[in-house]
Amino acid sequence: MTFTHDLEQIERANSSGRPVVVFVHGLWLLPSSWDRWAEHFAAAGYAPVLLGWPDDPDTVAEAQAHPEVFAGKSVGQIADHLAGLIGKLDQPPALVGHSFGGLLVQILAGRALAGATVAISPAPFRGVLPLPFAALRSSAPVLGNPANAHRAVPLTYEQFRYAFANRVDEDEAHALYTEFCVPGAGKPIFQAATANINPWTEAKVDTHHPGRGPLLVVSTDHDHTVPYAIARASHAKQAQNADVTELTSVPGRGHSLTIDAGWREVADVALEFVRRHH
Repeated sequence: MTFTHDLEQIERANSSGRPVVVFVHGLWLLPSSWDRWAEHFAAAGYAPVLLGWPDDPDTVAEAQAHPEVFAGKSVGQIADHLAGLIGKLDQPPALVGHSFGGLLVQILAGRALAGATVAISPAPFRGVLPLPFAALRSSAPVLGNPANAHRAVPLTYEQFRYAFANRVDEDEAHALYTEFCVPGAGKPIFQAATANINPWTEAKVDTHHPGRGPLLVVSTDHDHTVPYAIARASHAKQAQNADVTELTSVPGRGHSLTIDAGWREVADVALEFVRRHH
């Protein structure tokens, strides 16, 4: 089970004596989407920990066979689960998250659980106001049916092609869909979409916490799911914090920037920031 695997990774990281980097995936992906990043950071001297969301299956095949395990998971439930695991580490780790994982690592940093944080194309939180058409279209497979708030929602290849793989060729897009894409919980999408009209939303970040630590927001110019306007607004909210807050863009990429053939370029951006601040 993934939870047992998470605990085993934490035990190895604690005994390694190395600085720890925790990777957090987003919707429609699994922890294994970070496997190449883990190898890259390990070669650079870090102890990588790839944490799952509650009840994450171990493989894409298991996720496809049992999509119901994703249903009903909320932002708050996932954040609390991750916080509990991170609390078992002997040192505050660097956190790296993509998409909803990018939102989650910001939530965790706002709880003073991070030594440094990299949020890559992060999902929006309360106070982030831009809502570009591309983001609405990318979330339409979920938001189009209110009942999806309690379901696990798969993406068709065409939906994945638009939301994730719009900047790779057709062959790579099909390969990414087959290798990485799994059903995703609908509830976080609804929580992010309504964050600015719900004062009790779980999709909120304590951007002012004095223990937040250094933070980098990474974006790109062709991301349909989290367009640059959203990342820039997230950075603007985070820049109210007294600690280091940076924004960078990796040009010419889509939302698949952490899993497609150009992943190493993005990993090096994250690694350079972590090296400077953790």
